[in-house]
Amino acid sequence: MPQIWMTYGEIAGLLGCDESQARAHAAARSLDRKKSRDGFTRVKLDPHCMALFFARIRGPNADLDRAILELWEVHGELARNAPSRSVAR
Repeated sequence: MPQIWMTYGEIAGLLGCDESQARAHAAARSLDRKKSRDGFTRVKLDPHCMALFFARIRGPNADLDRAILELWEVHGELARNAPSRSVAR
């Protein structure tokens, strides 16, 4: 699974909001955050934000983006419904 880490300013540009709203978005979605060596905090994008990012860099293709989001939703459902595995020792 690829990881995309962005600053709050970059996320604000992606979502079309300001940095404080980007911080609130990251907190509300409990996204992973870490301080980089350059002093900026970077946030790991979740599947929904990754789909938005890919749509921006690839150009408009609504059908493909919708299919990607639907696949992520199915993946999430399968992960939630999967039986837990216990390791016998």
